[in-house]
Amino acid sequence: VKGSRRAWKLSYFEKLESNLSMYDKCFIVGVDNVRSKQMQKIRAALRGRATLVMGKNTMMRRVIQNMTADYPTLEKMLPHIVENVGFVFTKCDLNEIREVIEENVVEAPAKAGAIAPVPVSIPKQNTGLGPEKTSFFQALSIPTKITRGTIEILNDVPIITKGDKVGASEATLLSMLKIYPFSYGLQLKHVYDQGSLYEPEVLQITPDAIIARFLQGVRNVAAVSLEIGHPTAASVPHAIANAFKNLLAVSVSTDYTFKESENIKEYLADPSKFASIAAPAESSTAAAVKVEDKAESSDESENSDDEMCGGLFG
Repeated sequence: VKGSRRAWKLSYFEKLESNLSMYDKCFIVGVDNVRSKQMQKIRAALRGRATLVMGKNTMMRRVIQNMTADYPTLEKMLPHIVENVGFVFTKCDLNEIREVIEENVVEAPAKAGAIAPVPVSIPKQNTGLGPEKTSFFQALSIPTKITRGTIEILNDVPIITKGDKVGASEATLLSMLKIYPFSYGLQLKHVYDQGSLYEPEVLQITPDAIIARFLQGVRNVAAVSLEIGHPTAASVPHAIANAFKNLLAVSVSTDYTFKESENIKEYLADPSKFASIAAPAESSTAAAVKVEDKAESSDESENSDDEMCGGLFG
């Protein structure tokens, strides 16, 4: 038995060491409340794209510690190998693997003593339960009434807060109502990517979001630069536009004229030119209105003819 156990440990060390040296990207995942059948389905979904490796924390730490001489960045993972965790190694896009992991979850009932991962509420409904079950609702201060011989819940009622321990009464009531509030699967704890370690929420940042934040930063730099009078690459276009507006204002207010201000001064000197420009647009709009009115009048005449024929011969 000792020999076979030693051989198993050596095989596991070689497997984990091989994956850590072969892959430069992986997820550190939590596996609490994940049953063996669900784990098999997750492995099948990841097959060909990622490798799931589990093991005891002490064994995983030992392998990483032995490899830090050749791969010093692996040491960043050591503080996070706590509780019930494992590795998902991949060479594919991390967002693709994240989606596969998040899709493979199963609904689960609320068991007494479990820590609630999400808040739980009972919706307003007719439960279909008989009056003899009223005590369960009274114990949880849930307002009810008897409707046609069954218990009806009058309002949506929160009964479990995230992070609280599920009580026996809550678990029994949710089971009777056939409410399965929890869903379990691999929980993404951390991401190791080419020597960097970060939270999985970082993967939700899209290129569009990065561009939007960058442009917002450029706008802020331009605004500050214009306010304090310090030119930067972001503020120069705005400064030139503002200077041109000031030149136009000076030209309009004085006799000084330059090429770009000639048209504006000409329009201000003879406002009738505005009317000549606007006239073609107004005439085209009026013509379109006349065509529509003519079409509507023809439709009305056809309808009236149809009605007359129907009255005489229908």
